[in-house]
Amino acid sequence: MGKHLSNSIFISAILVGLLIGPVQLKAIDLKTAAAIDQEIEKNRAEIIKIRRFLHMNPELSNREDETSKLVANKLTALGLEVKTGVAKTGVVGLLTGALPGPTVAIRADMDALPVEEQNTFPYKSLNPGVMHACGHDVHTSIALGTAMVLSNFKDKIRGKIKFIFQPAEEGAPPGEEGGADLMIKEGVLADPPVRAIFGLHVWPDLKVGQVGYAQGYTMASSDSLTLTIKGKSAHGARPQEGIDAVAIAAEVISNLQNISSRLTDPTEPLVISIGKIQGGVRSNIIADKVVMEGTVRTLNADLRDRIPEMIERIAAGICQSYGASYNLDYERQLPPVYNHPEFVRLVVPWLAQSLGEADVIEVKPQLVAEDFAFYAERIPAFYFFLGVKSPGQLTAAPLHSPNFNPDERAIPVGIKAMCHIVLNALEQQASLKTSSEAETVN
Repeated sequence: MGKHLSNSIFISAILVGLLIGPVQLKAIDLKTAAAIDQEIEKNRAEIIKIRRFLHMNPELSNREDETSKLVANKLTALGLEVKTGVAKTGVVGLLTGALPGPTVAIRADMDALPVEEQNTFPYKSLNPGVMHACGHDVHTSIALGTAMVLSNFKDKIRGKIKFIFQPAEEGAPPGEEGGADLMIKEGVLADPPVRAIFGLHVWPDLKVGQVGYAQGYTMASSDSLTLTIKGKSAHGARPQEGIDAVAIAAEVISNLQNISSRLTDPTEPLVISIGKIQGGVRSNIIADKVVMEGTVRTLNADLRDRIPEMIERIAAGICQSYGASYNLDYERQLPPVYNHPEFVRLVVPWLAQSLGEADVIEVKPQLVAEDFAFYAERIPAFYFFLGVKSPGQLTAAPLHSPNFNPDERAIPVGIKAMCHIVLNALEQQASLKTSSEAETVN
């Protein structure tokens, strides 16, 4: 039996169990909800302070040493069981409730990007060329804040909550392993086995107070390509004596766009973007080689499998017509993030109960990618978007921008959402038979 099929059967078995019995179990009554709000408010200043410290001291993938120390120290002070050095710099904290039950997880990513910050606020990055331009400082702060709050509600916790602080979501450095895939290999979903996992991403298209979600495929797969065109050098004034790799590369790039417009179903989202092109040595010399690097994004797994062959056909046909050659290096990287629809129908009412129905919005799937997808391949997962656009603001700087500046008022919203989700999830799952708890997640 293939690994993917085996994982699908395992997930389906858990979801069938989740949907047996009353779906609207409520672990959070009005008194508990008010107490959670009070705890969030009590810890607000410290959580904002943590976020600003993280923003000032960003660290790149697999190099999150100081971030990991801060996270581990905070979790230890809360009385959680803490493991460090998971997948190089990852940290895992386990909060055990007073009542028996299964384990669910919250995942936060910790790494920053190689971006030079252009914001001017007092807590801007102190590390030249490194910035939390994707909001992972906010994600980490929300997860820590959730641990701070829920550590005061052990009597309400039916089971265990695993807090996963993951390095290298943006991709490990060349030649290194890292991120979600490595954390899974090192057993983060086992001992105790995790029955469901939750994650979020700050989202500048939504206002503070809002959260967005999608059913099914929520974020795209992400693959990379490096296409090398090999021609023949000649004098720029005598192009007929050479084979112009630049002209051929231009034709290839133009024709790659026909894959989505002419070779595939236009209703299926697909993006092929060439983000880097390098070739030639001088303005009056015909280039003998051009190297192009790009990304491929889609929400369709079958289409994803067909793309490399389509790119190969286009490159081969154009190069052959000019007498050139080529080499295609195509690397499958991240699968799409999948929100299991049955699980979504279970979780969304919990979000609505905590934040209000008007602020829980179904959104379109996005073609950005996230390695949270590896968790969702193995267990039921719910990934949502947290609004960080300030009230009255028409547009906000996008993710990965040197001006990205999420509104910190979104942090308490994220903590509240996570608290309600995990308490309700544990209540729902603890009411079921736990025979699948004995299974080991590989």
